[in-house]
Amino acid sequence: MRHGRKVNHLGRTHSHRKAMLANMASSLILHKRIETTLAKAKELKKFVEPLLTRAKEDTTHNRRVIFGYLNDKESVKELFGTISDKIADRPGGYTRIIKLGNRLGDAAEMSLMELVDFNDALLLANADKPVKTRRSRRGGKKEGGETTAVEAAPAAPKADFTIVPEDETPEAPKAASDESQEDAKSE
Repeated sequence: MRHGRKVNHLGRTHSHRKAMLANMASSLILHKRIETTLAKAKELKKFVEPLLTRAKEDTTHNRRVIFGYLNDKESVKELFGTISDKIADRPGGYTRIIKLGNRLGDAAEMSLMELVDFNDALLLANADKPVKTRRSRRGGKKEGGETTAVEAAPAAPKADFTIVPEDETPEAPKAASDESQEDAKSE
């Protein structure tokens, strides 16, 4: 009986499961997205998220601990190189699981697992969306307190004068105005 056992063994022995999760984590780190079954993706999320959190702090000890889990030098380099820079300000939730449907052969639930900060299409789509303003649930008109920064700032009046720096003498602008007065008199 498996009373209180939370881990999904995925029908494998301990050593096989450990090796499979290490290989899947290395593939996820190198390729930024992998396609697998939903059960494996959920277990991989539990396996790889603590490694990503540990990779935020680049120390020799953290590199050795992560290498003990992954057993792949290239994955460790990639993790501490590009990935740790992108996830530095994220407090958690580094991976995303997207359900794809059932596999044809055995009807297993398939999913796409990816690193959140490396989905360029989704990041660009979020950047293009306009910022939504807060509205009431009633859907009524905007009240006076809900103005955007553009509406709240009055338009700056156009200046019909020039600012003269302090180091210039005030005679220079006057001389120019004297010449324009002489031109006006001559006409």
